[in-house]
Amino acid sequence: MLKYKPLRKFYTLQETEEPNLLKDFFPYIEPPRIFFDGKYIPPQPAKDFYITDTTFRDGQQARTPYTPEQIETLYKFLHQLSGPKGIIRKTEFFLYTKRDREALERCLSLGYQYPEITGWIRAKKEDLKLVKEMGLKETGILTSCSDYHIYLKLKKTRKEALEDYLAIVKEALSLGIRPRCHFEDVTRADIYGFVIPFAIELMKLKEESKIDIKIRLCDTLGVAVPFSEACLPISVPKLIRALIEEAGVPETLLEWHGHNDFYRAVINATTAWLYGCTYVNTSLLGIGERTGNTPLEAMVFEYICLRGTADGMDTTVITDIANYYKNVLHEKITC
Repeated sequence: MLKYKPLRKFYTLQETEEPNLLKDFFPYIEPPRIFFDGKYIPPQPAKDFYITDTTFRDGQQARTPYTPEQIETLYKFLHQLSGPKGIIRKTEFFLYTKRDREALERCLSLGYQYPEITGWIRAKKEDLKLVKEMGLKETGILTSCSDYHIYLKLKKTRKEALEDYLAIVKEALSLGIRPRCHFEDVTRADIYGFVIPFAIELMKLKEESKIDIKIRLCDTLGVAVPFSEACLPISVPKLIRALIEEAGVPETLLEWHGHNDFYRAVINATTAWLYGCTYVNTSLLGIGERTGNTPLEAMVFEYICLRGTADGMDTTVITDIANYYKNVLHEKITC
């Protein structure tokens, strides 16, 4: 099992000669295993709950890309559904193609405060230039965390990956852009050997720059579980509390991004709220990579159930969205 180190000042990046692939948790040809340590953590809900959206980023990775006109229409739906308090707080856009930038410009021209339009880039300086050119105030940055990604996909060591990630974050800060670090594949990562040290370094940069740095915890393969008694790295409660209590990340800077490979996307997102994560990331109808993302409309109703109020969200728009997907985008929607 992963080693617990209770004092934050002792956390240091742990280099390994061989990648830690957690083979007991993730056998190559079988479903992932769920281990329990029996240590219960009580819920500690975030003060505020918000929904964020990735319909125009992750949501385009499992279907024919939307046209700029279609994105503009869907963005209008999101704005109307969000209500005057901006419960659907942000949405993210690709920036790479002419079509991406046209869609972005059309939506920016509407002048809506919510959902705030943000970017998504790789951890590359040339990508960051696109964010600056489009005048965005915040961007997601892909910062893969598991050794599967660091060693096997990026072909780097943990130290090299950490240095590269911090360099692009510093560059964003120098441009006055709020970074949102996407901890890709965090539920297969070494939490105390890489994730916590990385998060601590980000919080140091936040203090130095006085610019918020958000952390998105990405359950990239949908292997997370909502059980507090389960072990890291897959326990959503333990993962959220570790970032808050061990790395000193404020709950207002934490976001959960889940996939539905093992049918736990909604309950994991709800659990993230209940254990201190302010934001949960979603897509319309759950459309996204492989089995999809957490459905935005599901979290709208989870919000209402937990808060006892819609806080101004116009839930009738969900019917309009469904009809648009069926009649204009020709998606098959089953109940």
